[in-house]
Amino acid sequence: MPTPEGKTFEFKDESAIRADFLETIDYDGNPQEVTCETEEFSAVCPFSGLPDIGKVVIMYVPSGRLVELKSLKYYFVSFRNVGIYQEAATNRIYNDLYRCLKPKRLVVKTVYNVRGGILSTCVMDSDKVK
Repeated sequence: MPTPEGKTFEFKDESAIRADFLETIDYDGNPQEVTCETEEFSAVCPFSGLPDIGKVVIMYVPSGRLVELKSLKYYFVSFRNVGIYQEAATNRIYNDLYRCLKPKRLVVKTVYNVRGGILSTCVMDSDKVK
């Protein structure tokens, strides 16, 4: 397995992610598409220990529950010192929100800041995930 060059920083494992922070609100309105976005998402590259910073876009069609936004922010902050690959972070956010909301449809998209000249985008869509 390759090792990073230079210095590395310590980070926490995935057990530090606080899915229990996620709270929901009852919703009994008409079907609609809800989108939540933040450009303040950060986690840690488990290879180098350097921060991975990016945008998270969540789109869902509620099935009786909405995510409470302050709780979503706290949940995202819990990733801040966690060593997790970008694809795994997208998967984790998708799984945690799907369990919490049980939506009719859920799409989670992460777009990470360019690193080494490469832009990385990850998308999970309940219409495509089996």
